Amino acid sequence: MRGFAIAVIAVIVGVAQARNAPSVPSAPPAFEVATIKPTALDAKAGRYITMQGANRFVAKYYTLKLLIAAAYDVSPKVISGGASWVDDEHFDIQAVTPGDTKPSRAQQMAMLRTLLTERFKLTFHREEKEFSIYALEVDKGGPKLKESAEAADEEAQLLTTVYPDHLHLPAKNATMADFASLLQRALLDRPVVDRTGLTGRYDFSLDWAADETQFGGEVPVAGENAQAPPFFKAIEEQLGLRIEATRGDVAALVIDHAELPSAN
Repeated sequence: MRGFAIAVIAVIVGVAQARNAPSVPSAPPAFEVATIKPTALDAKAGRYITMQGANRFVAKYYTLKLLIAAAYDVSPKVISGGASWVDDEHFDIQAVTPGDTKPSRAQQMAMLRTLLTERFKLTFHREEKEFSIYALEVDKGGPKLKESAEAADEEAQLLTTVYPDHLHLPAKNATMADFASLLQRALLDRPVVDRTGLTGRYDFSLDWAADETQFGGEVPVAGENAQAPPFFKAIEEQLGLRIEATRGDVAALVIDHAELPSAN
């Protein structure tokens, strides 16, 4: 009994000492190792960020501006500043994540932010600006979405596949915020705000014919005889949602400094 009492006192003293000790900022999450290689301009190159296995992070055919958009979850349209190469030069990244388990997307993006700071020497500031935006809303007929059976803490999955005559986006365990984030980061040409009021997680599938305004013009435009409908019509018919063009204030990101990454 006396030994137990001593153990409890030791814990209490340790907590008191920890509270009085000066705080030490924790290191930002980072990849264990990362390789960044410039890649030649290629209109047919696929662009994606993915995890291969539990520990290999891959970003394919990304400009610095698009990496910033992914890392900070903003539309490329609200990013300004920097030299012309920020929007012109493309890079492939392969990195190894720490630990034994696959990191969540949020953890991956935190590591990517550290990489941008350390390897591209990125610094920036925020400014509130008014932009043309898209509002994601529920269509008048109501949503056509299936509640997901996955656990709430399971990672959302949204990955667009490009086919010769259409694009296919299967979504699994995704919130409307996840969907709006994907639309503004990669697909549409302006910021997207979720105004659906839907709070659940959903499984759905979307097929549409691309036009020149989508994916920064890097996806082949569908021909006149495409079987899939245009995006704005497809989202209404297949998901029971709609996208309204409007204007609104957005926290824009202004690049103060960036450098081409050093050789690996």
